[in-house]
Amino acid sequence: MSDLFKRIFSEGFRAFFLGAAIWAILSGLMWELWLGAQASGGTTGLSDLAMAPHLWHAHEMVFGYAGAAVAGFFLTAVASGRGTIIGVLAALWLAGRVALWLSAALPPVVVALVDLVFLAALVLRIANQLRKRLNPQHGIFLVFLVTLLVANLLVHLEWAGVTTDTANAGLRVGLMALCGLIVVLGGRVTPGFIRNAMNRAGQPPEALPQQTPRLDRLAVLTAIALPWSILIPMLAPVVALALAVIHGLRIIGWRPHWALRDPLLWSLFAAQGLMVIGFALWALAGWGFGDEVGALHVLGLGGIGGMTLAVMSRASLGHTGRAPIVPRCVAVGYGLMILSALTRWLAADLLYRWYDFLVLLAGAAWIGAFVLFLVGMVPALTGPRVARPAPPPPPPMPPHMKSSAA
Repeated sequence: MSDLFKRIFSEGFRAFFLGAAIWAILSGLMWELWLGAQASGGTTGLSDLAMAPHLWHAHEMVFGYAGAAVAGFFLTAVASGRGTIIGVLAALWLAGRVALWLSAALPPVVVALVDLVFLAALVLRIANQLRKRLNPQHGIFLVFLVTLLVANLLVHLEWAGVTTDTANAGLRVGLMALCGLIVVLGGRVTPGFIRNAMNRAGQPPEALPQQTPRLDRLAVLTAIALPWSILIPMLAPVVALALAVIHGLRIIGWRPHWALRDPLLWSLFAAQGLMVIGFALWALAGWGFGDEVGALHVLGLGGIGGMTLAVMSRASLGHTGRAPIVPRCVAVGYGLMILSALTRWLAADLLYRWYDFLVLLAGAAWIGAFVLFLVGMVPALTGPRVARPAPPPPPPMPPHMKSSAA
């Protein structure tokens, strides 16, 4: 057992991807129970929170689940850590979840401090790593992480009574910071993975996804501006629609038909496509066309949920020496995540009579996706690394070549 715990806390992706998936299931179950009780006229424990249950749900999806998933990525790709560092950060993240759950029994300032210290510590860890080895590409990730921290602070300021109307803005700033991060990350890894698959298949260079540096720069700048546009309501839909157009033009050139050949590829591409659709829907909702909550769930479930699930799968396989081939159950989980996003949007925008059923179905699909992720990926997240096979030895040199070489 001690070896298992040492292994889990030996690398950031192991501890935090496990924590993210488990919390996605547990918090999803709590939310489903509360929704079911509300639909039947009853109540559950969520009614005892210090904040409204829907605000707890939104906070734990943005800063709880996604915070752990992002930490696992950062602590693997940007600032690796071992043992004590990973254990301390994981304990801080878990303390935040417990503090929110016990918020009715704790002073709001204590809840805020306990919850905020995790993201603050993660920011310091990443910043210290960048100070040692400056990487402009990783520096962009730090911008989004700082934005996420500020967004969480805005939420807690209202809950602590310091401000009167910053919680909703903070939740949206946090969500859009995650969306911006995924646009930047997805714009790097998705076409790269598709390009690698096409290279392995022997496709000519002209058939590969083409580089679009101007669109890439525009996408990064717009993604950075998106969270802060929330503070200017008239500007936010314009920025969101601009990002939908810019990012949509990018993904069109990523050879999407090749993504259909591999669940790890189509899951990444589907998440990026839903991100574009979500931006457009959210912009339209800002102008009075459609439901904002439905659009936010397309972004949160389809974009953020889908992308984090795909990246967690690929990173877990790659960093443990396993082939990048997901178990079939995990691929089914990718489909459930798409189903979750679409049914939640339908409930808010079109099929109002089926609202309760569709919302519960969306939650069940979310939970199912992470259950299947754990079923398929626990061996990689908790097991030892798999030794990569040694390359085959070169063929023996023919006798006539030996004499000429001599």
